[in-house]
Amino acid sequence: MAASAGRITLWGVEVFVATAEEASISAAARRLDTSAATVSQQLTNLEGAIGTTLLNRGERPVTLTPAGEMFLRRANTILNEADQARAELAMADLSRLTRFRLGMIEDFDADVTPRLLGRMADELKNCQFLLETGASHRLFEALDTRALDVIVASDMGVAMEGMEVHPLLEEPFVAAVPKGVMAEGDVMRQLRRMPLIQYTTRHVMGRLIAAHLARQNLTLSHRFELDSYHAIMAMVAAGAGWTILTPLGWMRAQRFRARVDIIPLPGPPLCRQISLTARRGVLGDMPTTIAGRLRPLLDEMIVGPAVTELPWLNGQLRLL
Repeated sequence: MAASAGRITLWGVEVFVATAEEASISAAARRLDTSAATVSQQLTNLEGAIGTTLLNRGERPVTLTPAGEMFLRRANTILNEADQARAELAMADLSRLTRFRLGMIEDFDADVTPRLLGRMADELKNCQFLLETGASHRLFEALDTRALDVIVASDMGVAMEGMEVHPLLEEPFVAAVPKGVMAEGDVMRQLRRMPLIQYTTRHVMGRLIAAHLARQNLTLSHRFELDSYHAIMAMVAAGAGWTILTPLGWMRAQRFRARVDIIPLPGPPLCRQISLTARRGVLGDMPTTIAGRLRPLLDEMIVGPAVTELPWLNGQLRLL
């Protein structure tokens, strides 16, 4: 491509990185919440400013040219530096922060998240907040692709390079059974007689549960594999079987709690850890500050109420 006059813009670099990582103009447009035509025009402008072709846009999927592969390494550095510059300015004067993108697991979306955002909004008067809730693996993908700045999610069990992690909460997995069905005696023997309503193995938590059962050589009959706490708890409440979940999942499905008993999961303990994760060195002290604000909220809204209702959770459901 012949060189032409033009300027390299930060928006153009962000569009290029998104297209390179998604290998699709339409997917990059969805990620950046813009149109495919805008993405295409920004790529044209960037290639014109640089004076060379960066992407083979005629291929499906879109691929990088040799020049594009070289520029992608620099582009990521440019975006990292821009994020860090924004964060440093914000730390010097929080009123200058204009955008904050937060990802939260669905367990917190009804209670904890609104309180956190409300407090942050009081301090960051000119900031626009973007909140995304979803499964932990989806949030980690969004953080990795720069679609989010900070996420609060269940640990994936694999360390991610370039990330800072602030542990927040540890919770045990428990068993939920229909109200009043359990008698004295061998708990696992009684559970084996009931169908297991399984949390979907498409999500990290479901795979964690399945691996735990496999390590104990437990093969439990199940006909249902669902991805909704409410649907699972509704079936347990109706007497269709039992399930394995966490105290957070039990607390979310409040309308069914009166018809369900929560008991310790028999056998070896199984726990998960929820942490705040951000790209290391990009947001300054902000991740530490947010984690510090979250812990008392979690204690007030999660740990305290759960332990009051289920005292045997004391010491198992805990802040980190």
